Amino acid sequence: MGTAPSIEIWEISTFSRAADNCVEVGVASTGQRAVRNSKDRLGPVVFFTLEEWRAFVDGVKAGQFDVR
Repeated sequence: MGTAPSIEIWEISTFSRAADNCVEVGVASTGQRAVRNSKDRLGPVVFFTLEEWRAFVDGVKAGQFDVR
């Protein structure tokens, strides 16, 4: 296994700042998007390609993940 890409800045949703119970997203040195649990910042990080991330964001905007 190689070394994980570095992430300089992590962002958390403004909807979650008060509760601090959300995921954080960062841009990796490889251009991938990194996601981690905001309550377990030393825990696992999941990486997505830019294409995967764009598809996810488009799905969120289209309401594909809304709970009905």
